[in-house]
Amino acid sequence: MDKLAVRKALIEQRLNLPDRLQRAELLQRVMRIWLVGRTDQVIGAYWPIKGEFDPLPALHRWKEDGELQGEPQLRRIGLPVVDKVHKTLTFHAWYPGCPMEEDAYGIPKPKDTELIVPTLLFVPCVGYGPGGYRLGYGGGFYDRTLAALEPRPVTVGLGYTQGFLPDFEPEAHDQPLDAILNDNGVVWPVG
Repeated sequence: MDKLAVRKALIEQRLNLPDRLQRAELLQRVMRIWLVGRTDQVIGAYWPIKGEFDPLPALHRWKEDGELQGEPQLRRIGLPVVDKVHKTLTFHAWYPGCPMEEDAYGIPKPKDTELIVPTLLFVPCVGYGPGGYRLGYGGGFYDRTLAALEPRPVTVGLGYTQGFLPDFEPEAHDQPLDAILNDNGVVWPVG
């Protein structure tokens, strides 16, 4: 598999999905339902780029739901900040309207908010395949981060159905995800 060519084709397909907004609404619902009953208080996510699914509205609603339920601990959302030295990610608190700045890759990140450690991490998928493996952008940031995080958070990939790669072969450094959600529901683990 030529990962570079597959990655480029999947991003192009995703950007040109005629029903991407409807798929995003479906995935928002899937994500909100999947979160029901979870006990996590700190969730890491990502700022969507290149037509990725945007997890932040569902997470903001999850945060508000916790406040409405009178939870003693405040639910927190974190977004990634690139560690240029170790080529890994750390997560910093995010909330709607928080100050943002661009990272080295031009992706918005929280500006001057505190470092938080997620127990659940939503990860963007350019593509994904059997066994919970994902195809990302090729930088290896998530794989290195997941290999180094202790304790390792529960990891959940988010993507659209068009990103499924039935013949995807993971490499030795690829870290499998604990679950993958798409606009049809839970696709990993197969239950």
